[in-house]
Amino acid sequence: MQSFKQFILNESKNTHMEHLEDEIWNEGSAGADNAIDFLKGVADMLTSSVSSSHNVTVKWDGAPAIIAGINPENNKFFVGTKSVFNKGTPKINYTSKDVDKNHSGDLATKLKIALGELPKIGIKGVLQGDFMFDSSSLGSMKIDGKSHTTFTPNTITYAVEDGGPDAREIKGAKMGIVFHTEYKGKILADMKASFRPNIKKLNKNKAVWFRDADFKDESGASTLTTSEKKSVDKAIDNASNKLDKASGFIDNLQKGITPKIKTYINSTIKNGLSNANYKGFVSYITDQFDTAINKLKTDRGKEKKSKSRDDTLEYLKTNKSGLTSLFDLHKALSKAKMLLIRKLEKISSIGTFVRTDDGFKATAPEGFVAVDNTGKALKLVDRLEFSRSNFTVAKNWVKG
Repeated sequence: MQSFKQFILNESKNTHMEHLEDEIWNEGSAGADNAIDFLKGVADMLTSSVSSSHNVTVKWDGAPAIIAGINPENNKFFVGTKSVFNKGTPKINYTSKDVDKNHSGDLATKLKIALGELPKIGIKGVLQGDFMFDSSSLGSMKIDGKSHTTFTPNTITYAVEDGGPDAREIKGAKMGIVFHTEYKGKILADMKASFRPNIKKLNKNKAVWFRDADFKDESGASTLTTSEKKSVDKAIDNASNKLDKASGFIDNLQKGITPKIKTYINSTIKNGLSNANYKGFVSYITDQFDTAINKLKTDRGKEKKSKSRDDTLEYLKTNKSGLTSLFDLHKALSKAKMLLIRKLEKISSIGTFVRTDDGFKATAPEGFVAVDNTGKALKLVDRLEFSRSNFTVAKNWVKG
């Protein structure tokens, strides 16, 4: 059986990572160049005869995020969430009493399990991972007439065919976790995150099913064929051409427009649409302003908001050509990304499903992450497939 596949972040703290195509909204032309370089790097990685400066991992849909290890300030073992890095009042849990004080509900339950089990594997530093399951959250279902062990940590349900070593390990474990980030530093609050933690020195223990985030394709199924490579190269060249057309405008967007565009794009995905465009954006902005104006109670407030709406719409009208070129670039980057995602999905070694009103529907893994040799990471996600599910599917855990 091929290895499971996971994801990693790399920032000063492992918090938020952007979709590859959204780099144009975050960093302008430099972000667009970076996105294209990432696409080329991933394509090279998937071409057996070409070396690449980029790595790819698969994004596990686990929750909650668990930070665990030895606090360098006192040499005590702790567990927690990202709140362990709080500057003011960090929520660091050394005992069950600490967990009860700092957290509640399902999150507290999972942290207590982690506090009891993770010391058994001998973590020396500080690691971050995604909590995948505990023994009480395992289920079962039949797929193609074969029995599978299942767990649903967040949006996606994972299914492992019974009878194999992975299923046996999972069934015998008290918890499962995927480690994807390592922290280093002398003070917990100032620790820096890095990719690809080396977990080979961790102790094997039947109570804890754990994996790292390395991407392994032992079958070669993810290698691009000659025709596939041509299609990918053509899509990337198209994105480069779109960037050339948008380059005169991309770095001159009016302040405040970028977050509105990102919110609009997310709204289209949430509604099951993939064709974000200039016309749709104008309609979205108009509706947003009109809704806000109707909620105001004073004429003065309505007049001020109406003036803001009219100024914004005039800006959009004046810059129709430039904005259209940006939406075209965003679409071109997304298209090239999807070609790579479809190839990467072919090496999935674990069943992934989403719960619907009619039962379970097969789905792709949550997505992938590309990492360059400087540590920069960008998400490669089929946003219409997964992100929409993430907006709408009820989660099995709550923060506390």
